Amino acid sequence: MEPPSAPAKSQEAEGSFPTLEFLDPTAPHVFLKPVKQINEGQDVARFLTSKAYRDIGIFVLQLNRAMCPRKSQDPDGKDKIQTFLIGSEYETQPAESAKGLQQMLAKIEALMDKAPPDQGPRRFGNISFRKWYQLLEAEATTLLREHLPESVLRRSSGGNGSETTAEVELTTYLLGAFGSAQRLDYGTGHELSFLAFLGCLWKLGAFKDGSPNGDVERNIVLGVFEPYLRVVRRLILTYTLEPAGTHGVWGLDDHSFLPYIYGSAQLTRAISETEVMPTEGSLFRAPKPSTIVKSEYVDEERKRYMYFSAVGFINDVKKGPFWEHSPILFDISGIKDGWGKINKGMIKMFNAEVLSKFPVVQHFHFGSLFSWDQDPDAATPAQSVHMANQHIASSSMPRPLGGTAAPWANATNMPAPGILYSRVPLPPTQQQREPHPANEAFTVPTAPWARSSDRPSG
Repeated sequence: MEPPSAPAKSQEAEGSFPTLEFLDPTAPHVFLKPVKQINEGQDVARFLTSKAYRDIGIFVLQLNRAMCPRKSQDPDGKDKIQTFLIGSEYETQPAESAKGLQQMLAKIEALMDKAPPDQGPRRFGNISFRKWYQLLEAEATTLLREHLPESVLRRSSGGNGSETTAEVELTTYLLGAFGSAQRLDYGTGHELSFLAFLGCLWKLGAFKDGSPNGDVERNIVLGVFEPYLRVVRRLILTYTLEPAGTHGVWGLDDHSFLPYIYGSAQLTRAISETEVMPTEGSLFRAPKPSTIVKSEYVDEERKRYMYFSAVGFINDVKKGPFWEHSPILFDISGIKDGWGKINKGMIKMFNAEVLSKFPVVQHFHFGSLFSWDQDPDAATPAQSVHMANQHIASSSMPRPLGGTAAPWANATNMPAPGILYSRVPLPPTQQQREPHPANEAFTVPTAPWARSSDRPSG
């Protein structure tokens, strides 16, 4: 495959913090139909040195920093704090690009009315989900053409007679974002596919109609990603979709991960436009992490904060004590150093428990925009026994990888925060049998992409 031409700089590329590249619209580019490349556990190590892994990390951190509250001074010299909430103008009055995607998501959701759930007895997911998914497959091309500009769905001009368009890559990631019709499940791998769909749109220049200084990214998170989560949650409830690739009770969440990253970013202490992402502290008068165990408090705060919205959905589908069905989140709620520390830990945990796990990333597809090609700046990850046998060990909660290297995974560039205790009253036999997973998840080694969030690039 020919290496892509030098990308155009993004709106924030001239500033201090890395952002995902724009493709140069004047240069030829060969689009490819995305294909599966991760077929066994050993392939995960190769993925961790790919351009796709690098770009996923950069995009995650780019969106993460945009959701952090901002501080400035008014003309009288008084401090002014701006927060970015669910239901704000970024959702209700977004840029045209985000509005078009909102309309597309609304039509995707409306397809559920044409595929009501089957009323017969069933053990797992509702088989009517397959009918809904067939409707989505039939409508996907039309939806993209109705709600994306022609400049985004441009034809390849690679000079080899190929008629492949960006539409092929976008369709693959869009269809991968709403669960598996074969397995009747949904999980973080599908969520990752929607992130890639948005990343492709970014690279193709679909979001250039927004304002700089993080407003574009906030349109994406609040104006597109949060509405996407609502569609997915309705799908899960309507068709009783099974969790995909879950760790069971020792997973952070059965279905999602990214709302915990962006939701904790919403609640960190405010920064200026030139400051790095805070790694401790909270927004003044922000709800405390410990309040997630109070369902009445969650019901109120889920209207504003993505973290509480995600916890609220857990409460919608699970019954019983919170510490019992969600012990990892329960442990994290005991962190005393604020939402900044939680945000830092969530990024590390995402790298270890989503991007570095075979059951999750095995279904990811690679094209030209999220490429399987080697990242020339990537270090080689350590080839541990766990890495070599992920397809066997994936059903348990293994120790996190050591030596994972990618340009964004060292974003914090400091020791991992660690949870040095467990708030969950586990039975003594279980305490003896295995270490508490939360202790491991928040002490994973940093990966190279994390440098970008904590210090300006050179």
